[in-house]
Amino acid sequence: MKGNGKLKLLWLHGMRAYLRLALFFYYKKIECNYEKPLTPNQPTLFLGNHQNGLMDPLLMATKKGQFSYFLTRASVFQRPWISKFLKSLMMLPVYRVRDGWDSLSNNKAIFKTCSQLLYENSAIMLFPEGSHNIKRQVRTLSKGFTRIIAETLTEHPDIEINLVPVGFNYRRPDEFADHVILNFGKPLPSKNYKAPHSHASVLKLKQDVFDALTKLTTHVDGDDYYAQLQKLEDLNADFLKPEAVNQCVATQFEDCQVELKQKKNPIKVVAKMGLCISLFLPYAIWKLIIESKIKEPEFTSTFRFAVVISLVPIFMLVTAVILWFNVGVLYALLYLSLVIVLDLLAVKL
Repeated sequence: MKGNGKLKLLWLHGMRAYLRLALFFYYKKIECNYEKPLTPNQPTLFLGNHQNGLMDPLLMATKKGQFSYFLTRASVFQRPWISKFLKSLMMLPVYRVRDGWDSLSNNKAIFKTCSQLLYENSAIMLFPEGSHNIKRQVRTLSKGFTRIIAETLTEHPDIEINLVPVGFNYRRPDEFADHVILNFGKPLPSKNYKAPHSHASVLKLKQDVFDALTKLTTHVDGDDYYAQLQKLEDLNADFLKPEAVNQCVATQFEDCQVELKQKKNPIKVVAKMGLCISLFLPYAIWKLIIESKIKEPEFTSTFRFAVVISLVPIFMLVTAVILWFNVGVLYALLYLSLVIVLDLLAVKL
């Protein structure tokens, strides 16, 4: 068992290191802000808004010190080999109504597992909106996360769970070389919810988490969402500053920070073109085959990143090997160096 535990830990550290490297070359900048320092090895439930498909949990998994379990929609676990892979990354399936009414009963075992994990001082990440959407607003929260808290407090009355709201903020969530900020709010102590099964306590818990998230990320509410969003776009609002953007909306666009639009950097433009040419095959597969089949915009970045961590390194290695055997190792190293430099210029400038 100890040997298996060490192998699992090695696997997790290896995957985290690889994803961190890939995210470094994918995003212009990734930042984390903490209202209060996180305390490791305590029962913690991270509760985040969900805008950007699989990128949200990946960012969370790579930027936080303690390994976390993730509740993930059950539909992605359908193929046995995918299920085994996802579970090796500490992902647990959670079922929704769209998965079928009969499948909802499976959540009882998942919630019980979560309760035990919290009792063992583990951390769990979930998205209480219950779905993903690229819109810049916090949607109505489902009550699934309240059931996990209620069951844990019922089974272990003396446990103190840190409920940490997390606001995910993207400048342009579906674009390549985006800038993202994760805002970790002040933990909500579970002792504030003494009667976890009561209707009043569930409503208070959902409201407290909702209110916290609307302060940690941009929240554009109302029936005229797209009109308000267009006004923010016209003002070139900085969506990495949710407090300022929310203030702008709350004052009917009277108190707004107007940002100057940045001109395109010609070096960045040329570098991006060169990067596409040097990675012509993965780029062609992405543009001609994959991108057009994406039906939900919040998954654009997810599938693009999948190409980055799979097809791109394979293509680079194959190309380098071909150059090595045909014209020499120096040309192979020059090619690899060129791709890295072009990526840094295209992404970081």
